[in-house]
Amino acid sequence: MTGGTAQLLLASIVTVGACVQWLTGMGFALAAVPALVLLLGPLQGVALANCAAGAISAAGLVGGWRRVRLTAMVPLVVASACTVPAGRWVAAQLPQAVLLVGMGLLVTLAVLLVMRGLRVSALAGSKGAVAAGAAGGFMNASAGLGGPPLSIYAMNADWTVHEFVPNAQFYGVVVNAFSIGANGVPQLGSTGWATAVVAMLVGAVLGKALAQRVPERRARQLVLLLALAGGVSSLAKGLGVL
Repeated sequence: MTGGTAQLLLASIVTVGACVQWLTGMGFALAAVPALVLLLGPLQGVALANCAAGAISAAGLVGGWRRVRLTAMVPLVVASACTVPAGRWVAAQLPQAVLLVGMGLLVTLAVLLVMRGLRVSALAGSKGAVAAGAAGGFMNASAGLGGPPLSIYAMNADWTVHEFVPNAQFYGVVVNAFSIGANGVPQLGSTGWATAVVAMLVGAVLGKALAQRVPERRARQLVLLLALAGGVSSLAKGLGVL
């Protein structure tokens, strides 16, 4: 990837995504994937989202790993590992326009479900964990969006925010590691990688600073609105080139 404008756009997208994830505990993909897909293409955009979200989750987990519920997370991550290859295969078979439409629909639907606070008793417990993990692994490998199924599972399991954040970070590390193994790393070039890494650091600083000033509820609403706008944009572009 070359060009000053492209580098500036990449820096802006990654900074916003990293800021959002540090501010709310997750959300890099929701905030950044639609724009990354439009900038880099579906496969490269998803691969970068996997790398960035995984790295940020690992950094956030350093101080909270003791609060991870391994008994709850094991079925989630095992199920996600089983469906990552299928997600990668589907993404590789589809034309770019179809991928854009599919990703736009996935983002938009996921955001609307989370906004609505979908509660289904079957989504709690071990069966719910397996279902959420399977959906998350498939969506993460194909569209970089493994978080919404986990959010829906957590709501149905009545997790508090204090419980959710470290477990979401643990899940982010594992499912993105699987996805990177399937998708590989994006071909950004040395300048593009340097831009992305600096942007992640800047986003981390901004996110930590804003976390002390922005109420959590308002921050989550902002994430969902950004994601909804991005999903609709991807859907519109995909439909425009079909």
